[in-house]
Amino acid sequence: MEAHLGCTTIRGRTFAPEELRQIKAIVEASPEDHRFALSKKICRALGWYQANGRLKDRSCREVLGKLHDAGFIRLPAARRPPVKRRPVRITPRTAPRDRVSLRPRDITRDCFRVITGAGDPQQESLWNEYVERYHYLGYGVPVGAHVKYFVALAGQPIACLAFAGAAWRVAARERWIGWSDKERERNLRYVVNNTRFVIFPWVDVRNLASRLLAIAAKRIGDDWQQLYAYQPVLLETFVHAERHTGVCYRAANWTVVGLTKGRGKLDRRFTKKLPKKTVFLYPLVKDASTQLRRR
Repeated sequence: MEAHLGCTTIRGRTFAPEELRQIKAIVEASPEDHRFALSKKICRALGWYQANGRLKDRSCREVLGKLHDAGFIRLPAARRPPVKRRPVRITPRTAPRDRVSLRPRDITRDCFRVITGAGDPQQESLWNEYVERYHYLGYGVPVGAHVKYFVALAGQPIACLAFAGAAWRVAARERWIGWSDKERERNLRYVVNNTRFVIFPWVDVRNLASRLLAIAAKRIGDDWQQLYAYQPVLLETFVHAERHTGVCYRAANWTVVGLTKGRGKLDRRFTKKLPKKTVFLYPLVKDASTQLRRR
C-alpha cells in the first residue's frame, strides 16, 4: 500500500497521503497504546469529530483495522475478541394482546417516544424484543447514529420505528439526487434510512401506518438534531419487493425511485446476493437534492 500511497477512502472519508502518514507516525510513536487509545489520539490529530462534538473513535477503529489488514500499519493485538450479538430473548412481556380499537387521528406527535439515548436500558431492551418478535427481519444492531421510537397510546405500545445511517451506495438514489462520488462521501450523513417499522398484529387500523410515517417524518429532524447536532434532509427505505408493495409509504407521499441491485447495506464489493428491494425516498426539505449536492 505504501508504495502507491495516494488518497484512500475508508468508511466514507477520503484520507490524503499526508493524513495516512500522520496515522502511521502516531501508531509507531505509541507502542504502548491499545487500539481504543490510538483511535482517540488519531481522531484528535485529524480533527475527526461528529457534529455533536464527540470523537468518531468507533469509525476510526474500523479505519485502523483496514489499514492494519492492508499491511500499512501494525496495531497491537485486540484486548477482547469481537462481541457477537446476543440473541434477543422473547418473554411474556411482548406477548400478543387483545385487539386495540383506535382511530389514526388518535395518534399524535406526543405518542412518539425516543428510546435512543434516553438512559433507560429496560425500555431499549423492550423495544429490541418487540422488533425481534414481530418484524420479519427481526432486530438488527444499529451501527452509528440512529433513533428508535416507541409509539404508544394510553401507555400501551402499538408500534416501533427506527432510523439509522444511509446505505453506502444505491444507484436509484444516486440518480435521483444527481450527486458525484465526492458529494456523496461528504454529504451521505444527511440521508437517513428507515431501517425498521412494525405495527403490532393486534393493532389493525386502516391508514394507521401512513399516519405514523407522516408523524415520524415531521419529528425525525428535530430528534436527530438533539442527539447528533445536525438535521438530515432526505429519508430512504427499502421494501422487499416480493413481500410488500410499500402501500403505506406511497400513501405517506414517499417516492419510488427504483430497485436495489440485491446487495447488503454496506456491501461495496458485490459479494452478497439479497432479494431486490423497492427504493423509497422522502425529502425533508423542498430542495433536498440540491442541498445534498452543494453542502
